[in-house]
Amino acid sequence: MSGHPVVVFAVPDGIDDPARVSGGNVYDRHVAEGLRLDGWEVRLLPVADAPAALEAALAGVSDGAVVLVDGLLVQREPAALPAQDRRLRLVVLAHMPPPEDGPGARGSFRSARRIVATSAWTRTELIAQDAAEPARIVVARPGTEPAPASRPSAAGGRLLCVGVVAPHKGQDVLVAALAAARDVPGWTCTIVGSTETEPEFAAGLRAAVAEAGLGDRIRFGGVLTGSDLDETYASADLLVAPSRSESYGMAVVEALAHGIPVVASAVGGIPEAIADGRGAVTVPPGDAWALERVLRRWWGSAEWRAELAAAARDARGARPGWADTAATVGRALREVADEVPSVHPRPVGSAVRS
Repeated sequence: MSGHPVVVFAVPDGIDDPARVSGGNVYDRHVAEGLRLDGWEVRLLPVADAPAALEAALAGVSDGAVVLVDGLLVQREPAALPAQDRRLRLVVLAHMPPPEDGPGARGSFRSARRIVATSAWTRTELIAQDAAEPARIVVARPGTEPAPASRPSAAGGRLLCVGVVAPHKGQDVLVAALAAARDVPGWTCTIVGSTETEPEFAAGLRAAVAEAGLGDRIRFGGVLTGSDLDETYASADLLVAPSRSESYGMAVVEALAHGIPVVASAVGGIPEAIADGRGAVTVPPGDAWALERVLRRWWGSAEWRAELAAAARDARGARPGWADTAATVGRALREVADEVPSVHPRPVGSAVRS
């Protein structure tokens, strides 16, 4: 190809909205910027949360264009890709595998020439669901940015939980564990993340905190970005990630980049995110009792805290950066750009819209 290669990047509308921060939005922004730095012309195509919005957006893209589509849009509107797969060079960015009860989304993933999975776990799940041929799925894990080291306290009492406040993130499990450990003095917990995505869940969580009499110890910090989020990490002793499902765990790697030890659910891609396990401990997902036991040990053993903190500090800078993520995505896009249309016949049995 001559000149700057071009990719149209279909993303959920509002990925730059500070009130709607999510791991997927952060990933999309970093990839778009990284591709630009790598010589791509990136044309963002925001897609509203409305019926047939993705189909309408793709219909306006020129024939033969390379189009990277956020997988959340595909799951929302699975019929849109099969309608365009002969005309466009489609690549799906899969933040999560499609739900088990979503055969439409799985069929739509098969319309893509490549799938970029954000973790090896996601790739394994896609293969198990027959969402694509294994050779068409590449893994581009989230990167990290250089981060200042945290300033741990002597008692280890400052807990942090980062992520949209929603059932799949498991903040209710954390609150239950902390309610059982209310007798332990000195600890506090800051829960960072939007409370607007799942308002009923967030309201129930606040009610549980109040009922446990922990309103002065558990604080909801809302959405934080930039220097505010960096400062929050810098003043944390331990990150807790009690997720029920997670494709990777960007908050986990961000914490380790700051040298903060982690307690996290052993679910989805989280074991992959903590890599060799240095500075991290896992517990079964949804198990408040197990989480409470680990927290009590953390507070009760200065030696164990020091061991985990030293391991977390040693792990700083050991993970790839966002430039590596974007380079992996860029290689997949270049492969697709170099293909001829005939190399991607419609899969047998897939739906064709008339």
